[in-house]
Amino acid sequence: MKTRNIIFFLTGLLAFTSCEDMFEPAKENTRQLEAMVQETDYVYGLLIYGYNRLPYIRTTQTDVATDDAIANVDDSYTKMANGEWKSDNNPMSQWDACKDGIQYVNLFLKYVKDVNWAQSAKSKQQMFIDRLTGEALGLRAIFYYHLLQAHAGYTNDGELLGVPLLTEPEDGSSDYNQPRASFAACVRQIFADCDAAAALLPDQYKDIDDVEKITKNKEEYLALGVQTSGYNLVFGKMARNLVSGKVAQAVKAQTALLAASPAFQSQSGVTAEEAAKICAEVLKNVEFDATGNTWYKNVEALSSSAASMDEILWRADWEKADASQELDNFPPSLNGKGKVNPSQNLVDAFPMANGYPISDSRSGYDANDPYTGRDPRLSDDVYYNGSTLKSVVIATGTYASSTTDAGTKDNINNSGSAHTLTGYYLRKLLREDAGPTIGSSSSSQQPHIFPRIRYTELFLAYAETANEAWGPNGKAPGFNLSAYDVIKMIRQRGGIGTDENGDYVGDPYLDECANDKAKMRELIRNERRIELCFENKRFWDIRRWNLPLNESVMGVQIDKIEEDGTLKYTPLVVAPRQYETYMNFGPIPNSEVLLWSALQQNKDW
Repeated sequence: MKTRNIIFFLTGLLAFTSCEDMFEPAKENTRQLEAMVQETDYVYGLLIYGYNRLPYIRTTQTDVATDDAIANVDDSYTKMANGEWKSDNNPMSQWDACKDGIQYVNLFLKYVKDVNWAQSAKSKQQMFIDRLTGEALGLRAIFYYHLLQAHAGYTNDGELLGVPLLTEPEDGSSDYNQPRASFAACVRQIFADCDAAAALLPDQYKDIDDVEKITKNKEEYLALGVQTSGYNLVFGKMARNLVSGKVAQAVKAQTALLAASPAFQSQSGVTAEEAAKICAEVLKNVEFDATGNTWYKNVEALSSSAASMDEILWRADWEKADASQELDNFPPSLNGKGKVNPSQNLVDAFPMANGYPISDSRSGYDANDPYTGRDPRLSDDVYYNGSTLKSVVIATGTYASSTTDAGTKDNINNSGSAHTLTGYYLRKLLREDAGPTIGSSSSSQQPHIFPRIRYTELFLAYAETANEAWGPNGKAPGFNLSAYDVIKMIRQRGGIGTDENGDYVGDPYLDECANDKAKMRELIRNERRIELCFENKRFWDIRRWNLPLNESVMGVQIDKIEEDGTLKYTPLVVAPRQYETYMNFGPIPNSEVLLWSALQQNKDW
């Protein structure tokens, strides 16, 4: 239904192009979409509409529907996790926005070669056609990837289906009653779009000082008389936040990881070996960022809209002044709402600094002193009892009284709505020089960057697929890293196996996993959970691994023993999760299934 509305909207929009058109209904009524080729802005507007439908979330939201966190407000994701997830009430749905985006880019692709983008300059004209076509193909791949992630699933007949595949724009005469294509066919279409986009686009947009430095389609552009100024106009640094060749490769890698995962691999047509090779391809010539796990603390890079970070492949537009994440998530003692509360489940996933899981007797973990000697990433990502923020000690224990000092407003039993339910507050992604001011209603706004794709995610995707393909120590052809190598780099960067001077002294647990594919699999999954926490990945990972969604969210109650002043830590069941097994595959919107007879619903929805 929405696609038809888009068609009617665009037809109407294109009618209003001049005062003459606005007052001559006959011309309005006869105007057709083909007239767009005479008006560059309208055609380009279709691509912009596509960008506006990108499905990336700028704040921590979906993690509160998993075992990693809970929200202290009753939002749609909390309700979903509490049993209100239905095929006609789905906050995880990507159906409307992504299908709209596909229609816009398909329309754009129909007309892009007919538009005069560069007046008389043949080289610029061809370069604009190539870039814009590549962008549109990349966007279409992104939309289909997110549709598969959210809506692919098995029918009652046991067939793994994706979504309807549309590579041509629909119009008023189209048959909208389209069946879902197989999951495998959708994957191959995404691969084809990504490959075509990567062939047309530079890996990164940057200025050059010599046409010999052109990396894609150089001979064609040279034959057309390309100049450095023209190349930089089309493919230079001013285009840096658009879909690039490297972005297209990354989306292909994300799709390959999804397809090779346990939930989909049997009918996806993608093996772990193929997926690992695809992931390796995007990582060739990429330097691992030694500070990438705390990119959100890189104040110098955050301060400029033009600045780039080695960790971030693709990001949303720069937010010059913002404090919304901090206002939502700082503890109440800092005048925040403490909205996203990390779970004890997630806290327990962080190992000790020596690399051993806290459940391992060799770790040295002390349940009566649970935050000492832990993986340094824990204190980067989570505020726990005794953490300090802006000189305020965060006290989440029941013994803290709101009348004694500012920090004790944060205790788990605080009567206000803005307090933790688990004994923890979110720290990751927050700028500690931003947000609310102590004792004041004012706030400090600071620049923020919201990544769409980080290289750490891609390194972890390679490690996961390489381990499945060749074991912990195998490597993709032409690539010099194994799954073991990647996890070693990530853990060492986080502070695992290093001494007080930052020197690496060894990671015996990792070495132990290097001899066991199954143990390495669990370690890789745990590292992915830690490294990507609060970045809206956990929900999708649980589902593609075919793991239970219904693990209860745990917290901790911290009491002080009056006799000796020691602290007692008691686990709490904060929130049972109300998920059924079939929910590992999301639904097709019920309204669409009722409307179109060819559209099959996933099993049990």
